[in-house]
Formats: sequence, C-alpha cells, structure tokens
Amino acid sequence: MTKTDLINVLSKKQPHLSKKEVELAVNCILERITAALMAKQRIEIRNFGVFSVHYRISRKGRNFISGESLHVPPRYATHFKAGKELRLRVAASRILVKQAS
Repeated sequence: MTKTDLINVLSKKQPHLSKKEVELAVNCILERITAALMAKQRIEIRNFGVFSVHYRISRKGRNFISGESLHVPPRYATHFKAGKELRLRVAASRILVKQAS
C-alpha cells in the first residue's frame, strides 16, 4: 500500500472529510514520526508497534561483486517492532489464507 492508497482508503471511510484534509492529516502524522526519529526518540503506537532508532557500530563489510573488503561506517538505523495485537492479527490472517487454499 502506498501513501496515495492510504489516503484514498481513509477518505472513502471518512466521507465527511475531503481528500485534501485526509492528505494533510497523513502528512502531519508522518512528518511528526520522522521528526521524532531524527531526534532519536521512541514512538509507541498502542496495539500497533514501536518505532525507534538503533545505532549500528562500524564494521568490516564485503563487496559482493568484487569480493574485496571494505569499511562500513557507523550509522543510525530505524527499527520497527510490531505490537502484540498486530502480530496476532497478521498471524490469524495467514491461517485464514491457508485454510482457504
């Protein structure tokens, strides 16, 4: 699902809101999440999951094509951990798909 798909679905579910208002709300939420991650803050959305930033130390890597060693610098990486309810819903959907097959 793309951001455009999400905006379209939400605007259909909320007919009293214009597509522009839904787009503004989605953009505000995503901007706030981005700003919090840039400030190395943790974002917890109950029953959905947690976004956080993890520090990755520098390490030796390998170029897959040439096989030569290279240095991978330290960096910050975003991390998402799904909440319990989200994990259970996704697992239940897989069971339903297998039973339908």
